[in-house]
Amino acid sequence: MVTDVLPFAVGIAVSPFPIIPVILLLFTRRALATSSSFLAGWVIGIVTATTVFVLLAEVLEDRDYTPTWASWARIVLGIALVVLGVLEWLNRRAKDEPPAWMQSIEAATPRRALRLGFLLSAANPKILLLAAAAGLAIGAETASPVAVVGSVVLFTVVAASTVAVPVLLYSILGDRILPPLGTAKNWMQENNAAVMAVFLAVIGLLLLAKGISDL
Repeated sequence: MVTDVLPFAVGIAVSPFPIIPVILLLFTRRALATSSSFLAGWVIGIVTATTVFVLLAEVLEDRDYTPTWASWARIVLGIALVVLGVLEWLNRRAKDEPPAWMQSIEAATPRRALRLGFLLSAANPKILLLAAAAGLAIGAETASPVAVVGSVVLFTVVAASTVAVPVLLYSILGDRILPPLGTAKNWMQENNAAVMAVFLAVIGLLLLAKGISDL
């Protein structure tokens, strides 16, 4: 079970999408409070999305659906991720304005940062597809409730690790960590689309291959 869900967790973790706003929040007046709230919202969103699909998988199992449903779900999700990856790659050089929420992040309060973290994880199609794939993989396995909870926790810890690291570093080192974080943020802003395109396509292909091999 763990080996099946870790690639999806890594796919979320390597996404620059949530790392950029958490670093931006570290440059605000209430840096630690707002960035910690964003991290909390991000974690809650991942847990919520993953748990929904774990429960959905268990409901399908309880209703004696054909055992091939999980394989077909992997195939569909794999195709969706590959398509998203291709679209991301084709649009990687687009010069769009930063989204409104990113432009106004300097004025974010802890409550607003919490809501933003939740929405960027639970309502983002790319993150949601990866969480769905993980949740279905966990729920489709015959395992004890403790093992299921442990898998969801491990998935969440790995998926949220790259958002947690800047917050942890700032809590330890304070403003001294801001220059390297700023450099990292600039690199991610320039290469965000390319990084996401590659990882979405690779994970999608792996998921597609797994679904086909299990049929």
